[in-house]
Amino acid sequence: MGPENPVQDRSVSMLTANLLVLLSTGPLVAALGLAFVARWGGAALAQGVWSLLEPSVLLLAVLPGVLAHELLHALGWAISARRPLSAIRIGVNWRGVSPYAHPKDPMPVEAYRIGAILPALVMGLLPAGVAIAMGKPLLMAWSLFFLFTAGGDIVVLWLIRDVGAGRLVQDHPTRAGCRVLDS
Repeated sequence: MGPENPVQDRSVSMLTANLLVLLSTGPLVAALGLAFVARWGGAALAQGVWSLLEPSVLLLAVLPGVLAHELLHALGWAISARRPLSAIRIGVNWRGVSPYAHPKDPMPVEAYRIGAILPALVMGLLPAGVAIAMGKPLLMAWSLFFLFTAGGDIVVLWLIRDVGAGRLVQDHPTRAGCRVLDS
């Protein structure tokens, strides 16, 4: 890349990202769901899913969980990039009804990856492991839901899989992904 083109665009449209979630996260969600069913039965998982859909559970567990997902991004980026939380914008794109956390400034790709994967680990994989081990249907349904919500983040990580350590990236303001800055 020359000075005329100082960035590499590593982003996809939100629609494309949402379609790619099925490929990136669908198999993992299915495998974890099957692991739960193998240990605790399909009726237990169905009970968890129906419980998750109850209005009170949606309001008390799912909606705050969506905010927690974005806060985990922000915390991951702030801590790993050594930035104040004020350097990360958190909000809702009301047109797309989509919450977001958006770092305002470029950061090392390693820090970007940490912030990107944190919600999938903390709200998806970790609680799924606990649910499978302890037979908690509602926790399993919750973790599968939040693993799916992290699917776009997994797509972004795939888009930057070959970006070398030490490179700076800038979160894309309107698309799923980022721009890799020239070194």
